Parts: sequence; C-alpha cells; structure tokens
Amino acid sequence: MEFLRWLVDAFNSQWMLPGGQTLLIREVVGNVFGLASALGGMRRRVWAWPVGIIGNLLLLTVFLGSILSPEHDLPNLLGQAGRQVMFITVAIYGWIRWRQAASGTGQVAPRWASNGARVGLVVTLVIGTVAVTPLFRVLGSYEPVWADAWTFVGSLLATYGMAKGWTEFWLIWIAVDVVGVPLLFSAGYYATGFMYVFYGAFTAIGFVVWWRAQANAKPHIDTIMPDPRVSSDENRD
Repeated sequence: MEFLRWLVDAFNSQWMLPGGQTLLIREVVGNVFGLASALGGMRRRVWAWPVGIIGNLLLLTVFLGSILSPEHDLPNLLGQAGRQVMFITVAIYGWIRWRQAASGTGQVAPRWASNGARVGLVVTLVIGTVAVTPLFRVLGSYEPVWADAWTFVGSLLATYGMAKGWTEFWLIWIAVDVVGVPLLFSAGYYATGFMYVFYGAFTAIGFVVWWRAQANAKPHIDTIMPDPRVSSDENRD
C-alpha cells in the first residue's frame, strides 16, 4: 500500500521553475523513454517500439492537462495528447512489421519511398492539418491551433513512415519539430520543448545514418543455379 502511494505521489510530483512555472516529473520521464525509442529506431532495433509506447502513455497524461488533473495549471494540447494515442496504435503496427523483418534479415532494411508515396505524404500533411485544425479549436486546444494540428498529422505520417522503413520519415520529424518547439515553449511544456530541440538535431543525424545504411546495403544475389531443362524447354518454344 505504501509503495502504491509512493508511485502515485511520484506520478504527480513536479518541479517549480523560475517565474512560477511547474514541470511534471512524468513529462521528463516520458521524454526520456521517447529519446531511448528514437535511439533504438536509428539503430533499427525492434525494442524501440515498446519503449516508445511507455513514453507515449506517460505523455498522454501530461498533455491532457486539467482534464485529468484539475490542479494542473498548464493548458491542454489536444493535438499532442491525440498523437500519443496515435503513436501507440501505429507503434503496434511498426512493432509487428519490424519483428517480421528481424526474423528474416535481422534488421529492417531502409529504403526510399516511391514518388507517389512522397506526394501522398506532403498532400496528407497539408490537407490533414487544415482538416484537423477546426476540430481541435472546437475542443479547446491551445493557440495557435494549426501548429498543434500540424504536429499531430506530421507525427502520424512520420511514425507510419518509420514502420514502413522509409528513410524520408526523418525529414518529416524535422518538419514537425520546426513547428512543435515554439508551440511547446509558448504553452509552458519546457521539458518536451527542450527535448524537441534535441530531437531536431538527432533526426538530422538519424536521416544520415539511414541514408548511409541504405547506400551500403548489399544487393541480393541469387545463388541458386537455373534449371537447364527449363531453359531448353523455353528455347524449343
């Protein structure tokens, strides 16, 4: 019972920052799990997905703000909260795909998305942001609401691209960070804001790592000799 009470207190504990701002401990811990997941993703490790899910669950409780904790004075970022749910859903898909790849070649193989897929990603990012913004505004998300919608839709596409093994997913994360960092700082979510700053540099490195892994991938060589009888039959035809 005492241990359970300690867990609840630790879950709700916070640090006081200069200027009267507060920082939830679980926001820091959630971002640490997110960083560990990003490192695993860069190294193409399957464990990156379950580790990321733990961080998503923690951050979901943070961004719901006063909805879950009336004493919590930070604003609700519904796009940030919604994308944690989305992360968990897509992470299950990615976890399955990467486990299947790991059972075959040992690691997921990075590859470029097709031109059609690239166009689809860009169009979905723009149209999705425009479509989701009014919904988040009605639900009371923090202004500028379009920035919250952009990070939500972009995060969905980046996570999906990672699950598919598309190297371009790192570039989508950069686009998310460019908008997400100012939004988080303005809303008072400093731990996540600083983590996004770090993510911005980290995603650039991740893109280079996946690019090089893709360039250094050995082409498949068929070592099975063709059946000469099949060749003879084809020649007679």
